[in-house]
Amino acid sequence: MGKVILITGISSGFGRESAALLAKCGHTVYGTARTQCAVNEGVNLLIMDLTDRESIRNAVRSVAEREGRIDVLVNNAGMHTGGPVETAPEDHIRAQMETSFLGMVFLTREVLPVMRSGGGGLIINISSIGGLMGLPFQGFYSAAKFAVEGFSEALRMEVRSFNIKVVVINPGDFRTNSSANRRKFLATTGTEDPYAGQFEKSLSVIERDEAVGNDPVVLAKKLAGIIDCRNPRQRYIIASADQKLAVFLKRIMPGKLFAGILASHYGIPHAWQK
Repeated sequence: MGKVILITGISSGFGRESAALLAKCGHTVYGTARTQCAVNEGVNLLIMDLTDRESIRNAVRSVAEREGRIDVLVNNAGMHTGGPVETAPEDHIRAQMETSFLGMVFLTREVLPVMRSGGGGLIINISSIGGLMGLPFQGFYSAAKFAVEGFSEALRMEVRSFNIKVVVINPGDFRTNSSANRRKFLATTGTEDPYAGQFEKSLSVIERDEAVGNDPVVLAKKLAGIIDCRNPRQRYIIASADQKLAVFLKRIMPGKLFAGILASHYGIPHAWQK
């Protein structure tokens, strides 16, 4: 039997591919975007802005009134800022947290009563490898994803008695439009910025990794499998072998040693290199 699925951020990337595949699988799919965009066959577009509470309420109400239930919520939408913690513009910081964390929180709060009245449901929160380790010059992106991690852990325990499951997905690098979108929210580091040179070096590594990442279809297929699974795991890390290894190493290595390895990857000199 097909499920009623609400997925955010379907204008491109993970969201677009996932919404299309889920519709092909026979589910009733409602996808959100901030503005009008082309959608695949079988996907119902909802205009919703995660920074606008009324917009969130209207979107959830629309699905609940038309379908009578919401079986699955996929919190996919977000944004990706880049820049030094010290000099990143304040409006970028606020936009990152309000979109990638607070928007997800308020949408989840609107969906929970619908799921409870329907006897249960599944909430899938798209985090990141950056939610398991702080990434240099992506500090506020990582902060938002770390917040998603803690929120999901707490929520999972609170809603268990209502037959609502909470799953976290941690993608690694994928060939999406992250690089292009981040370019709209980069800190402007002129010659007077003490971080300018290192930021540009690290940004080139970040964008190189994204350019050779997996196809978003890989994540879409995994997402479809999770939704069909009767007892899904609490976490799925969907990343390259190297990135999965990094997650494992962070878990077992002394913090200073792992930080040195990660810094080296991003071209940042560490203590042993000086």
